[in-house]
Amino acid sequence: MRRRSFLKLGAGLALGVPAVAAASGCAVEDPLAAQAKAGDNKNYIAGDGSVTEYASDQRGEPVQLEGTLFDGTTVSSSEFAGSVVVLNFWYAACAPCRKEAPDLVELHDTFEPEGARFFGVNIRDERNTAEAFERSFSIPYPSFQDKDGGILLAMTQFVPPSAVPTTLVLDREGRVAARILGLADKGTLKALISDALAA
Repeated sequence: MRRRSFLKLGAGLALGVPAVAAASGCAVEDPLAAQAKAGDNKNYIAGDGSVTEYASDQRGEPVQLEGTLFDGTTVSSSEFAGSVVVLNFWYAACAPCRKEAPDLVELHDTFEPEGARFFGVNIRDERNTAEAFERSFSIPYPSFQDKDGGILLAMTQFVPPSAVPTTLVLDREGRVAARILGLADKGTLKALISDALAA
């Protein structure tokens, strides 16, 4: 596993990834846990912006998930084979989700003609709320309705519960090639998608 940017040691600890400080017995505060305990009523736990890329030989098996889009269509990860897929976990009241939405639209419009597929995974909203967000930001790609947490549970290894937004890039075999935990920087995500498409 190689990291293009490693901004917070605690992000690795939140996923159970060994870290030098943990091995040496140092107490490292988990930033997600700290936000959860803060009691500031912001209603989301933000990631730290850390970017993780997984080398091809460290990606493991293709992800296995199935869910229903807000339009009622059922989609399975088996349909992802051969395509680079971007999964963005979001919900409407999440401030970073709103901030990154225009960049995701632009990246979709850039890479969709090259064969990349984009899906949102909405973990909280009812259909009307999600669709209002999508209209407001002119989101051109569909979102899974995941209020029951089925997709989030399937992706727990890569998406910490309640760490929203999180964006995953899946390679053509359906394996997680990269993850951005928190607000996605457009340039960084563009590079990650480009790398996956070029492989």
